[in-house]
Amino acid sequence: MIAIVDYGMGNIKAFADVYKKLNIPAVIVRSARELENAGKIILPGVGSFDYVIKRIEESGMRSILDDVVIHRHVPVLGICMGMQIFAFSSEEGNLPGLGWINGKVKRLTSSSREHPISVPHMGWNNAKPVNANAIFQGLDSDARFYFLHSYYFECDNHHDVMAFTEYGGDFASAVNSGNIYGVQFHPEKSHQWGIKLLENFARL
Repeated sequence: MIAIVDYGMGNIKAFADVYKKLNIPAVIVRSARELENAGKIILPGVGSFDYVIKRIEESGMRSILDDVVIHRHVPVLGICMGMQIFAFSSEEGNLPGLGWINGKVKRLTSSSREHPISVPHMGWNNAKPVNANAIFQGLDSDARFYFLHSYYFECDNHHDVMAFTEYGGDFASAVNSGNIYGVQFHPEKSHQWGIKLLENFARL
C-alpha cells in the first residue's frame, strides 16, 4: 500500500487521483499510526523549507518517518519541497532538514551573466537521467515535467544525482540514495509523463 503523507502541505488529492486511475492501492495518511504499515511513501511539499519542517514536526510523524525510511528501508518519493527537506540544510531557512541524503539546498542562480534567468523556475522542462533508473523507465527524451521552485538540491555525492535539468546551468532535478527518491518537479501536474513516473515508483 502506498501512503500519501498529508501534513497540510501539497496537493494530496492529486496523487490519490492518479493512483486511483492506475488501479494502484494508495491511502492518505495523517498520523504516525497510519504510517506504520506503509509499503511505499509519497512525501509532497510546497512552501518554505522551515515551514515544511515545522509542519512535519507538528504532525507527529517525524519520528515514524525516520524509522520507516531509514531503519526499515521503505521506499519514499519526495516531491518538490518534499525532496528538498531530504537535505541537511537550506539557504532558504535556518532549521535542519531530515538529513536523509547528504547535501544542501541552494538558491537558483545563472551560471552566465549573458543569459540571466528568472526565479522562480516555473513551467515545463525536461529531466535528463544520469544513469538507467527504474523511476524513469519508459520515459523518453521528449518527456517534460512541470517545475515551480526557487531552490535546488546540491548533493554532496554525485552518485546521488538521478537526473539533471538545465536552467541557467545544470541542477539536480531528481535524487536517489538507496530506497530514497526525490524529484524537484511536480509529477502530479505533468500529464502522462508524471503519471508514468508515479506508476514506476509504485512498481519498484
